[in-house]
Amino acid sequence: MSRLAYVGVLLCIIMGSIWLEVVLRTRVLKRIWRLLLSIVPGLVLFTAWDAYAISQGHWFFDLEKILGWQVIAGVPIDEVLFFIVVPLASILTLEAVRAVWNWPVGDEDAS
Repeated sequence: MSRLAYVGVLLCIIMGSIWLEVVLRTRVLKRIWRLLLSIVPGLVLFTAWDAYAISQGHWFFDLEKILGWQVIAGVPIDEVLFFIVVPLASILTLEAVRAVWNWPVGDEDAS
């Protein structure tokens, strides 16, 4: 069961914010290209950084707390999911605050 610790934390993070998409209609998931442009650069950068740190012995993961599937150069799938889930939760939360407070950003529909 402890192998699911990291994934369990990620599930709690996403469950804490995904409901905002439905309840407040933030439309984050409908604007998939914008979402990808927000998440992919960090995902690539930090996965590469982790791979480097692991290869140099500066960083490691407790194999008893992760699934054990490596994606690239020793970086576990759990860590890659972290780089997707946490930004997604942050964006959902930001858009929910914008929706509640009616904060314009300049990208609203003209209609």
